[in-house]
Amino acid sequence: MTATLTEHRLPTPSLAEPDASISMLCAEPGAALSQLESPQLEMIERYRQANGALLLRGFALDGAAAFSRFCASFGYPLLSYSFGSTPRSKVDSGIYTSTEYPAHRAIALHNEQAYTRAWPLRLTFYCHRPADQGGATPIADSHQIYRALDPRITRSFAERELLYVRNYGNGLDLPWQQVFGTEERAEVEAFCQAQSIELQWLDGDGLRTRQRCPGIMLHPITGAPLWFNQAHLFHVSALEQEMREVLIDSVGEEYLPRNTYFGDGSTIPDAMLDEIRAVLDAHSRVFEWQQGDLLLLDNMRYAHARQPFSGKREILVAMAEEYRL
Repeated sequence: MTATLTEHRLPTPSLAEPDASISMLCAEPGAALSQLESPQLEMIERYRQANGALLLRGFALDGAAAFSRFCASFGYPLLSYSFGSTPRSKVDSGIYTSTEYPAHRAIALHNEQAYTRAWPLRLTFYCHRPADQGGATPIADSHQIYRALDPRITRSFAERELLYVRNYGNGLDLPWQQVFGTEERAEVEAFCQAQSIELQWLDGDGLRTRQRCPGIMLHPITGAPLWFNQAHLFHVSALEQEMREVLIDSVGEEYLPRNTYFGDGSTIPDAMLDEIRAVLDAHSRVFEWQQGDLLLLDNMRYAHARQPFSGKREILVAMAEEYRL
């Protein structure tokens, strides 16, 4: 039996775009992902390419293996989560838990792995179990964010680029063994060389990496300028003021778990990051997860986030179609 899909629009208002919505294709209740055949998959791909964000709703809860097969059916091998910035667990082939971050904390809008020089173009989220309360995944249009920001900011980020600095382990951030998926220093060094990452081994099995990356990107298909970076997440101003003071007093700015500078190593003013965060918040569109939902995102066109939640929440993610600078 083939699943039938019908088109709807799901209102996802934001402060900046109060009438905004995203495309939604709904299946008959109880339809299985395995029932999708070539015409339906082609329809899904057309909507994803045209809109950049697409919600599939109404499917039965098929599990991680069926989710993996669905994501791979579009012809792109699923990617591993390498050089990650947050903890995740592998569930199935190419399938991971969404960020395992304390439930009471929000995760700000970001494009996946925009802090490096290789990232997935395709993201697919699968709601295995929505949270009891909260836990929405807000999204935002990266081109609209670019247009809304003060041109002096976008010009600075385009011309000066960004430098991401990370210090691993020491109980302050993820150990390098987890981030790089190996215990071998030689493998870490080879990965960093291939990715144009500068590394420095520190005392006590520590590691520091520095990588220069763009702050603005042009979409590879549409050519539209996009706000594409994670400066606001890595910058020291992302820390609560008390934690920021404690960390700087105890380890110094050089040894902070992560920080962002302009590409030449100069400081990005806190006030500039405050402006950026305000624009991101204003463009955030929110919808509530239903069990079995799938959200397909063009990772360059749309940023995503996570709201705080209570109760158990199980959102899986798959990444595909790597883009490299």
